[in-house]
Amino acid sequence: MTPDSLYICVIEFTIEAMDNQIYLSEQSMIDTLEKNLLADPLTIPEQRTLIDQILSENKNIPGATMVVLNELQSRIGFISAPMQTYVAQKLRIPMSEINGVVTFYSFFTTSPRGKHTVKFCLGTACYVGGASGLIEKAKQIIGIDPGETTKDGSITVEVCRCIGACSQAPTIVIDKDMYGRMHPNKLPQLLNKYQ
Repeated sequence: MTPDSLYICVIEFTIEAMDNQIYLSEQSMIDTLEKNLLADPLTIPEQRTLIDQILSENKNIPGATMVVLNELQSRIGFISAPMQTYVAQKLRIPMSEINGVVTFYSFFTTSPRGKHTVKFCLGTACYVGGASGLIEKAKQIIGIDPGETTKDGSITVEVCRCIGACSQAPTIVIDKDMYGRMHPNKLPQLLNKYQ
């Protein structure tokens, strides 16, 4: 048996042994690609026009990177990886610079957010006060993990560091409203207001 034929045998055996896992991986990849394609503003003519307009209006001003990214976040709602590449090309700066800004500042997001944003504080007081129990209860109610958005686009769940309301721990912030001294049993009624 040659090394090439041995390699082919190993691949065939692996494929046969893990057929279901491979199918799931392929399906997961397809779902991710379709989701990203549908969510990418560069593929939507009206949004592409808006992106080009923001770039042309701001590309020659000092601090153009921050200005452009702020405008895109405000007007599009997020800055996808393809958008980052596009902006880097149009501003003639390295992609790493754009990505560095987008990933450094918490204001920027790389995927669409829901209509409402639920943030769980993980500062020390909130963490000790039971924030992890609140997050687990939210997962049961909403069905998503932090960093995800519901399929209907109604809620995005996030975690954040100290919000400065330690005396009210544990706290959550929904949109711009802060709720303190939260308990898992209060969460269903509160979240139902936003679903």
